[in-house]
Amino acid sequence: MNLVVDIGNTIAKLAVFQQDEILVKISAGKSDLNKKISEILKLHPGIKNLVVSNVSSAKWELPEGAKKSVRVVDLSAETLLPFKNNYGTPATLGNDRKALIAAAVKYHAGKNVLVIDAGTCITYDFKTAREEYLGGGISPGLKMRFLALNNFTANLPLVEAGEGHELIGDSTTSSITSGVVNGTLMEIEGIIGKYKEKYNNLIVIITGGDATFLSGNLKNGIFANSNFLLEGLNFILEFNIDQ
Repeated sequence: MNLVVDIGNTIAKLAVFQQDEILVKISAGKSDLNKKISEILKLHPGIKNLVVSNVSSAKWELPEGAKKSVRVVDLSAETLLPFKNNYGTPATLGNDRKALIAAAVKYHAGKNVLVIDAGTCITYDFKTAREEYLGGGISPGLKMRFLALNNFTANLPLVEAGEGHELIGDSTTSSITSGVVNGTLMEIEGIIGKYKEKYNNLIVIITGGDATFLSGNLKNGIFANSNFLLEGLNFILEFNIDQ
């Protein structure tokens, strides 16, 4: 049994895996992280392995009683990965992007796969059918785009994504929504189109906090998976345990 801990920019996600199945999944604030780890380990004494991906400055630690019984993989630039990493600056590649490509390798081996993570940022990560990670792209996420318009102008209000995003906004609020949401959708569709021109039989996965909203407004043929990053971290853990 494995415990996966993904510490993001805003919250942490914790998941208990029995092989490839998620038994428990919870979110935690950074101040409650160590408490939640302790609680999960007490409730699931069968946990023998733990992987932590930390892209923030949050501190975490195992409870004293678990330090001898739980093997820890703290994801870093030195961690073994189940794919060939052709990124030009591998030491700067984010843990989240490593995990997403690991999941792509596990569930779509031998395929060209583009993984889109729609969260604080929108990341695009691509691996070939030969399990080679080439890189991708990073752009602002929906919330960041709305915040930028509010922060870098004198008069534009802060708006949130809603159901309505008509092409032609008939007010300042709806114009912002149109620009941000439709601009993001067209960006994603345009990038997918460019990848499809270059790589045959492309599989596209979208994940992250805005995945459900965005995937519902994108063309068919895109698979939404909210657990893809957690599944990738679990695969990296298993891969390192087997070495």
